[in-house]
Amino acid sequence: MQDAYIGLMSGTSVDAVDGVLAIFDGETPDAPVLQSLFASAPIPAALRAELLALQQPGPDELARAALAAIALTDLYANVTRTLLAQASRIGSPTVRALGAHGQTVRHRPELGYTLQLINGARLAQATHCTTVVDFRSADVAAGGQGAPLVPAFHALAFASRMRRRAIVNIGGIANVSLLPAGGGSVTGFDTGPGNLLMDAWCEQHQGLPYDAQGRWAASGAVVPGLLSQMLTEPYFSLSPPKSTGRDLFTLAWLTTHLDAFKATHSTALKSEDVQATLSALTARTIAQACLAFDAQECRVCGGGALNTHLMERLAALMPRMEVTSTTSLGIDPGAVEALAFAWLARERMAGRPANLPAVTGAAGPRVLGAVYPAPEAPSH
Repeated sequence: MQDAYIGLMSGTSVDAVDGVLAIFDGETPDAPVLQSLFASAPIPAALRAELLALQQPGPDELARAALAAIALTDLYANVTRTLLAQASRIGSPTVRALGAHGQTVRHRPELGYTLQLINGARLAQATHCTTVVDFRSADVAAGGQGAPLVPAFHALAFASRMRRRAIVNIGGIANVSLLPAGGGSVTGFDTGPGNLLMDAWCEQHQGLPYDAQGRWAASGAVVPGLLSQMLTEPYFSLSPPKSTGRDLFTLAWLTTHLDAFKATHSTALKSEDVQATLSALTARTIAQACLAFDAQECRVCGGGALNTHLMERLAALMPRMEVTSTTSLGIDPGAVEALAFAWLARERMAGRPANLPAVTGAAGPRVLGAVYPAPEAPSH
């Protein structure tokens, strides 16, 4: 039996909504993806600014968050319509459900909550598709981090019988899935900042939302003392399970470390050198996880896979490891996370647990997601 599911994702980079329509061959959790369609839409500048502002305390947050959720939901619906239009050209497969991650604006599992903005009822109404949202709360309620959720999918899509693989997703935050050869216990966690600090610094000093291919970082030089200062962040020395987000890694966090460096060094910092050092921070914290696992291959997905300079840094830090994007495994690096949420929606509709307690720290397996049924067609 072939089932079609849609996955929709907007990540910590807050740059776009990515969507995938995936056709699975069979009903088991490890059923392969026969075909997938991809669509993406940029998040408009005003909405992006509001979503970023809502990451921090501010006035009238409840009303602003509700309105931002509506605007983001409508963008998710537009991406869904694009996917359905593409699907109509390959025989209009029936979409059983769509999985929508929403936009994380708070992630505080240590306080018992994580918050993603999305309006599931509105999305079901707009798309006429059964909609699954709120994938993280059940894991958090069971004492878990609620993140990362993608290692379970990575294990099914990318594990090798012969080689130990590290699958690294570099969005705003970077996370790693460590896949033993031939099966075995999968581990994974957030390594720390991915693109978000580099993006924020680039926007502040270059007026650009991101450093295309890492060219600006490549023009600078790593400042070892600043890198050492940033690596004193306690998060990096925590043992997994662990997850993080914009609650911690902000421009204020960076400013604190810049001030600490300047207090003990007389050398003026060039903005491009700070960017180079932020790139080195992302690469170093990812490489530490991959090297500790003794991975033989590192496959990168997410926006960071397009950062040539960052990929070169990773390869230099792991010279005995093959470092490529997930394209080498047959899946576009920009589509992996959305594909994961299509799979998570599929597992929810099957009533199967989809978290990995060894990854998140939850008390046990949990069925993830809240379901909003597709609205019934009006009777005539």
